[in-house]
Amino acid sequence: MRTDFSAEQLADPDTKESEKVLRTCTHCGFCTATCPTYVLLGDELDSPRGRIYLIKDMLASGGVIGDTVKHIDRCLSCLSCMTTCPSGVNYMHLVDHARRWIEENYRRPWGERVLRRFLGIVLARSPLLRLSLHCAAVARPLARFLPRRLAPLFALAPASIPPASRTDRPSVFAAAGERRMRVALLPGCAQRVLAPEINEATIRLLTRHGCEVVIVRGSGCCGSLAHHLGQEGPALGFARANIDAWERERLASGLDAIAINASGCGTTVKDYGFMLREDPSYADKAARIATLARDVTELIATLGLNPPSREAAATVRRVAYHSACSMHHGQRLHAGPKALLAAAGFEPIEVPEGHLCCGSAGTYNLLQPEIAAALRDRKLANISGTRPELVATGNIGCITQLAPGCDVPVVHTVELLDWATGGPAPKALSVG
Repeated sequence: MRTDFSAEQLADPDTKESEKVLRTCTHCGFCTATCPTYVLLGDELDSPRGRIYLIKDMLASGGVIGDTVKHIDRCLSCLSCMTTCPSGVNYMHLVDHARRWIEENYRRPWGERVLRRFLGIVLARSPLLRLSLHCAAVARPLARFLPRRLAPLFALAPASIPPASRTDRPSVFAAAGERRMRVALLPGCAQRVLAPEINEATIRLLTRHGCEVVIVRGSGCCGSLAHHLGQEGPALGFARANIDAWERERLASGLDAIAINASGCGTTVKDYGFMLREDPSYADKAARIATLARDVTELIATLGLNPPSREAAATVRRVAYHSACSMHHGQRLHAGPKALLAAAGFEPIEVPEGHLCCGSAGTYNLLQPEIAAALRDRKLANISGTRPELVATGNIGCITQLAPGCDVPVVHTVELLDWATGGPAPKALSVG
């Protein structure tokens, strides 16, 4: 793609990087067939190719047009286009830059500004999220009287909030038997409020396989929620806090890896090196931390899964594996989790149209509820057609999106691996 940026514009590191991405695009259109919003809406401007044109024009002009904002906002950042693209266009970095540009140069209607700021602040901070969910439960009977824009917040809020887990606190969990690795677990933000059992299962699984697991003081939200809202200041603040915490731990006691059990977080942490490449105080540290980041299934594959017990596989066989976009396209981890499920004694089933997003996408189901609902219903129909006994996935957002409408339990992959190698049955199975 031809670009016409001035030398002054290219002096900006983000614009210079985006120009490289834009010049890589050959307009082939392969991306349109795998883009969820284009498949649903059939609008060229809601395809990656169309958005690339819009972003190029927006950056070159130095301004922002409202219609451009609409189509960029409709992008899920599922990155399916990157898996499809034969030219290697790094759409992720391009659309991230576009979101930052819009946030800095476009004034949204006040209702949108308030909602987006609220989500960026509350979802990334566990105490505030817990308080907000309790308030939502109390206010649920009044939801129909509130502005329509707030309806998705009440619809997705759980009826009950589990108590805080001991894994929320900085701790060290000893390896069972000989220590083979020492890993820091990203504690996260929303997941530890909505489903603390996932971190608990992760710690049991890793320690059972010879890992000493540490929850490092000062680590927390990865920054991805703010990052995808274009709120780059807070996003980089979260990233720096994690990097500082993990670097202190690495230098003091050593770290072989950083274990991450939310694939959306994993995609972001693995990109810390790029995100902080222009920060002289953090560039080297960020790149080093990014190389240590591993999805928990990557770690278990490296360690080798313990022989499974017979109980789990005798209870459940057919498992529909929903490959979260951030796992499948963001981290290019698709076959590995399914191989682990098979090694654990389950029968993993491929979901038709597995490359299409379920509609969760961080805050997408709160900001674009109609499109998110259509994608959810499409995904649930495809899952139902496989006739599974349960659904496994590696991302809390997908679980939150799919579980309320699914006729079988939806659990995290790590919960199944934990169960199969000696842990308790997943909470969703006992409740169901």
